Amino acid sequence: MSEIVVRHVKPEDAAALMHIYSQPDTMANTLHLPLPSLQKWQERLSNLSPAGHSLVACIEEKVVGQLTLDVIATARRRHCATLGMGVDQTCRNRGVGKALLGAAVDLCDNWLQVTRMELTVFTDNAAAIALYRHFGFEIEGTGKGFAMRQGEMVDAHYMARLK
Repeated sequence: MSEIVVRHVKPEDAAALMHIYSQPDTMANTLHLPLPSLQKWQERLSNLSPAGHSLVACIEEKVVGQLTLDVIATARRRHCATLGMGVDQTCRNRGVGKALLGAAVDLCDNWLQVTRMELTVFTDNAAAIALYRHFGFEIEGTGKGFAMRQGEMVDAHYMARLK
C-alpha cells in the first residue's frame, strides 16, 4: 500500500477537492451541495480563515481526502475547534481518514491549545462514527431533522473529543 502524506492545502488542489466533494456518497455525508463549481473551490482556497487549517491527504501526490479544522475565535470558546472531512470514495478503508484525523488531533493537542474538538456526523454514517470513536470522540447528543439530504430531513450526532 502506498504511503499517505498529509499536508496543508494549496490553491492548485481546488480541482481535486471539487472532484472529491462532487461524489454522490461524499456529498450525501457532508453538507456540500451538488454541482460545485471550480471557481467556488478556488475562491474558498484563496480565502482561508486565519483561524482555520485545511489539510489534504495524498497518495502518490494525488489528493484523496481533505479535513478542515476551524479554531473558534470567541473568547470563551478559544479552546474549541470544529472539523469536517471528506475522503475520495475510491480510497476509503485505506487509512486516509485516520491519517487526516490523526494530524488534526496532533495539531489540537500539541500546537493549538485546543482541548475540545467538535463535529457533527449523520447518524447512518457508521464508518465515520467508528473512526471518530477510535480517536476518542463521544456522542453528546442527536439533532433530529439536522439537514436535508436527497429530499429528506436526516438526523446527525453531535460528537466531541476532550483532551
